[in-house]
Amino acid sequence: MSFNLETYTLLHVMISLIGIVSGAVAMLGLLGGKRLDTTTAVFLGTTVLTSLTGYGFPFDHLLPSHIVGAISLVVLAVAIYARYARRLAGRWRAAYVISAVAAFYFNVFVLVVQLFRRVPALNALAPTQSEPPFAVTQLVVLVLFLGLGFATVRRSHSLK
Repeated sequence: MSFNLETYTLLHVMISLIGIVSGAVAMLGLLGGKRLDTTTAVFLGTTVLTSLTGYGFPFDHLLPSHIVGAISLVVLAVAIYARYARRLAGRWRAAYVISAVAAFYFNVFVLVVQLFRRVPALNALAPTQSEPPFAVTQLVVLVLFLGLGFATVRRSHSLK
């Protein structure tokens, strides 16, 4: 059986997109004080798979994507432990919310990177991703997620 990079890439992208969509729904649930058990399980599972499958691409040295993937896996381990092993008890509720939001942020961060790499109009604005349009976009995403994190932690006491 041979390794087909196109098929693998498509699989990785599909898993990532499912993680992002289910993450958005899970975050809306958190904001509404609802756990959304099935959606949360899909979000956490596909986000773990996204990070793991990211290591399956051919590479010859450590890349920034590997570092983001490793951080994401650590954050996801906290989220999964807090959610399922500790059942959101006490401070584990805030630990879950913060780590779930962080994991979702890492997915969206990578999505922005890929959009700037693959969408011609965005790539023209920031071909090396060191230009101001890329930095401003990532800063806006970060600020939005910080706001999401604060809002969800404040509302997490009512998770049902």
